[in-house]
Amino acid sequence: MQHGTLILFPVGLGGDLSACLPEYNRQLLNTCTTFIVEELRTARRFLKKAGYLTPIDDTTFYVLNEHTQQSEIEHYLDGISEGKNIGLLSEAGLPCVADPGAMAVRMAQKHGIEVVPLVGPSSLMMALMASGFNGQNFAFVGYLPIDKPERIKAIKALENRAYHENQTQIFIETPYRSQQTIELLSNICNPQTMICVATDITLENQFIKSATAAWWKKHLPDIAKRNTVFLIES
Repeated sequence: MQHGTLILFPVGLGGDLSACLPEYNRQLLNTCTTFIVEELRTARRFLKKAGYLTPIDDTTFYVLNEHTQQSEIEHYLDGISEGKNIGLLSEAGLPCVADPGAMAVRMAQKHGIEVVPLVGPSSLMMALMASGFNGQNFAFVGYLPIDKPERIKAIKALENRAYHENQTQIFIETPYRSQQTIELLSNICNPQTMICVATDITLENQFIKSATAAWWKKHLPDIAKRNTVFLIES
């Protein structure tokens, strides 16, 4: 019997799925009756919106989030040896990029299972594309520390790397810290340091702007509780 594959399905960032997901992805969704997901409700909503044909009650879901232990997922890929395709869904954007799904892919690679990545939206790459910053040398550094002194220290370290390595620094924040983050950046960065704020990418109220820290200090945007990617460049 031919083995199945682990298919990595990108999920829209919001708005019209047809604008960011190829029809091929939708076709492959319907080859899966088992999905590894970060959150059940979000996954079911995405599948319905994407035109998934199998009844949800006949679909198997395994949860894989930041609280999941490696030992808990050992059986998640069992169906692949029976010839079944299994889909991996992120909450938004690309699976395994700032996403716990990498645990499942690591296990698939360990066991020689074919992994199929699909094209789809990535807020990180779309923000970099639209920023005008260095796309030849960049680093995604995840989230900043929560403790304010540590956040300030981390920002100064990122700014230092941007200047000394000519490397664009990319990071994200939980929406409820977006506003305080741009305020902090504009106050502690060198006035000439370039900062890009990329908010609600692909949504109708999308906002992407690159400017100096000095400019941001005088033109603070209202990004409270909005999904935002931040970029720093020298």
